[in-house]
Amino acid sequence: MKIVGVETIRLEELPEFTAVRVHTDDGVVGLGETCFGPEAVEAYIHESVAGRLIGQNPLAIERHAKELPGFYVTHGGTGVSTRAHSAIDIALWDILGKVSGQPLYQLLGGPFRDSAPIYNTCAGYRYGRAEAQYRGTSRPPSLDEGLGDTGVASRGPYEDLDAFQHRAGELAESLLAEGITAMKIWPFDEVARSGGGRHISLEDLGRCLEPFDKIRSTVGDRMEIMVELHGLWDPVPAIRICQALEDYRPYWVEDPIELDSFEALARIRDATDVRFALGETLGSQPYYKRLFDSGCVDVVMFDFGWGGGISEARRVAGLAEAYGLPIAPHDCVGPVALCVGAHFSIATPNVLIQETVRAYYTDWYRDVVTELPIIEGGRITPPDRPGIGVELLPDLTSRSDAHVRITR
Repeated sequence: MKIVGVETIRLEELPEFTAVRVHTDDGVVGLGETCFGPEAVEAYIHESVAGRLIGQNPLAIERHAKELPGFYVTHGGTGVSTRAHSAIDIALWDILGKVSGQPLYQLLGGPFRDSAPIYNTCAGYRYGRAEAQYRGTSRPPSLDEGLGDTGVASRGPYEDLDAFQHRAGELAESLLAEGITAMKIWPFDEVARSGGGRHISLEDLGRCLEPFDKIRSTVGDRMEIMVELHGLWDPVPAIRICQALEDYRPYWVEDPIELDSFEALARIRDATDVRFALGETLGSQPYYKRLFDSGCVDVVMFDFGWGGGISEARRVAGLAEAYGLPIAPHDCVGPVALCVGAHFSIATPNVLIQETVRAYYTDWYRDVVTELPIIEGGRITPPDRPGIGVELLPDLTSRSDAHVRITR
């Protein structure tokens, strides 16, 4: 079997989504995915990756995982090249599953558990769609730029970003009614962006803590709360925020600062009792080892579409297990990455919990792929078909907003 083509698909309506398909000479096609900078990822794949894969054995996954990033220069982190390699790696594992007739979780060692617990990241329907984008600016979108209450009619019942801002208690009740007992929110981002993350006043701090008050007063301790800080803060205000959060007993605080200084992270660690979830932007095992050696991480985040795909995820999970650390697979990427996470979560002993976004799962994910993992009672179960178990919808590439490019 040989690789005969590498294809990329991106959609204008979903301007951060990139699908990758690897074609073989016997008709088996593997599906992968990444997100952010799709035009750059597309260009890199066709300029620097496709020519090195065509004619090669798609089942030599480990060789490709090692050789593709080592081409002259390794960009590291979760930059364009790493995201491209991640999507390719996922597609090669999909081919392996289809050729062997086994679902991905079986290739990873078989089921350690039948299903895995999930939490809900409280994004809304418009997060990630064209109307919410911020191209031409140097910053991520604010909560008011197409992400919250924008006056656009709701696409369904799960406008969870607007809900955590204004009706956090009701949101927690809604999640509990579906069996979901953990939720992630990020109410501090607006203050960070307005002041560059250098300071948070007591007044702003109190306002940002209001959703936590509402959740605890409405549902008590029945809901675990994850707090996302998006690496937007300097160490001193990050310490103030983490200390203020201690009274609310968060499940974890994620990325209080950018992970470019483990020494600064250690200062925050020494000043607070909250747990830290870190790692989704690191990109490869050597970076994770430095993080683990710092002693600052309690829960390890890994994104399959950003950090090197399934091959690198296996290495990071094994290293984390040696350090006694749990893994929490990340997913704000797309439906293929969620399916990979579901397989990985049931097959990997030290997986703690799988991220999901119910607004995505019930909406645009279904506009892209044929099938999704089953989410029921606060748990996720992967498809049982060979490989990852999902395909792009047959008419996706014929959509008017689709950009399809293939190198043969």
